[in-house]
Formats: sequence, C-alpha cells, structure tokens
Amino acid sequence: MQQPPTHTRARGQAVERYVLRYLQQRGLKLVSRNYHCRAGEIDLIMLDGASLAFIEVRYRRSTRFGHGFDTIDRRKRRHIIRSAEHFLLTHPRLAGYAPRFDVVGVHGELAGGARVDWLPNAFSADDG
Repeated sequence: MQQPPTHTRARGQAVERYVLRYLQQRGLKLVSRNYHCRAGEIDLIMLDGASLAFIEVRYRRSTRFGHGFDTIDRRKRRHIIRSAEHFLLTHPRLAGYAPRFDVVGVHGELAGGARVDWLPNAFSADDG
C-alpha cells in the first residue's frame, strides 16, 4: 500500500536532514537544500574542499528489492546535471569549484540507526 503524499514528503525531509547531518559531520558545508529549477531538483548542494557536490538522496526501508543507488537512471542523471548547470549559471561565485555528482543511499529506520552509503562521484556530467 502506498503512503499518502504528505507522509512520504515528511519522511523524505527527515531523511534529507539525517543525510545533511551525516555529511556535515564529515566536513561538508551546506550551500543549498532542495534547489528547484525548470530542469529538476537537487536535494543537497554542499562544498567539500575544492569540490561543489550536487547530492541526490535515495531512501529505501530495506534493500530487499535493490539499493537506492539502483533507482537513478539516465533520465534522472540528466535532470540532476541540467539542474546543476542552471545552479552554476545563477551562482557564478561558485563556478570556481569542481562540480561533483554524489549519491547517498539510506536504508533502515532513521530512529533505529539507518545505514548511510555515500558514493562520491557517482556519475559525471558526461553521463547525462
């Protein structure tokens, strides 16, 4: 049975907060959250040293039917890449950072210590 949209949205926001804390504990600095443009949305945009990481967050309650990483197809990558291009055009002060596309997969219950798998450089701009 599918969850009502408001429940799904609230869970998505909670997962993104969980991932944000996880990445901040590893030294990344938040630039933008839920960046929207016509091309799509980017969950998190963070600075990591000389890199500007465009981060897609995927949540699965379990990996029984596959990992969240598996749900990012060519079309989704293209939307993320186009959104990142738009972000860089509208934020020229950040153009000096090397863009990077990361994916963070989360599975399990957040309250019970969900597992976080962070894949830096999960794909490149050429993959779109």
